[in-house]
Amino acid sequence: MNPKTRMRSSARVGVGGRVAASQKFPPMISTQVSHHINAPRDAVYQALLDATSVATWMVPDGMTSEVHVFDPCEGGVFRISLTYDPPTLIGKTSLQTDTFHGLFVKLMPDEQVVQLVEFETFDPEMFGEMRITLTLTDSESGGTELHAVHDNLPPGLSPWDNEAGWRTSLAKLASLVERAVQHA
Repeated sequence: MNPKTRMRSSARVGVGGRVAASQKFPPMISTQVSHHINAPRDAVYQALLDATSVATWMVPDGMTSEVHVFDPCEGGVFRISLTYDPPTLIGKTSLQTDTFHGLFVKLMPDEQVVQLVEFETFDPEMFGEMRITLTLTDSESGGTELHAVHDNLPPGLSPWDNEAGWRTSLAKLASLVERAVQHA
């Protein structure tokens, strides 16, 4: 799928642009994860918007990452594939791969990154536009608090697995940024 293709709307619109009254919508599922990073907000923010860094930290354990497209500006698009290392696991997009594409909706330097994201899949349980909001604040103990909110998870995506994946990824982000700051 082309990452510049318009993202699917999560709402179903009836005749005349009105939402069909009889349409039943599943509840919006969200996860929230926070992580302390011993580094200044500007260093963390840069790692959120650097394709090489993203390929390193935004990948759960047991997977490898490939960044196909990454244009970190408001309105810019990205496309990333995550491939399972064990050949026995099944991906959302192909045999062993989860590919997703998205759009940078809002970038507030050193404060916030907001993205819209969709899996590239034929599985209707994985359809839908998700919203990821990453907010950076100064920690009272020094460094940065990163708060990640992942809204509108598709019904086929376990919130517990999503949260566990984000915890792992944010720990990798912290390690990456903290090492870079120490060696700077």
